[in-house]
Amino acid sequence: MSDESTSPELEKLRFLYRVQLGQVAQTERWIEAELAKVRERASRRPLPAGPAFVLSYLRVGGKATADSVHLGDCRMVSHHTKPLDEQQARQAITSGGLRACEICRPDSELGVLD
Repeated sequence: MSDESTSPELEKLRFLYRVQLGQVAQTERWIEAELAKVRERASRRPLPAGPAFVLSYLRVGGKATADSVHLGDCRMVSHHTKPLDEQQARQAITSGGLRACEICRPDSELGVLD
């Protein structure tokens, strides 16, 4: 036999406690389901846009040497690049002595004519 005394009120409170535990567990399941939805939507979100222009480097004699200016989404760009803003790209083509890619034509995009 138990040492605890029991009463109708104590039984009601124990029942209420069990119901509330069940509600907390259900709320936790809802939270986990919503988190899964948020993660799923985040994984489908497009990647942020890359730079508009990039400076492509080539290895010459073991050193990285600036080669050409490309649009940011050009597929002809080398694996070694540096992002450029519009002003830097224009300067690299006009006074920096670098060539503009002949495929993606960043010089046309910048309004620079050779």
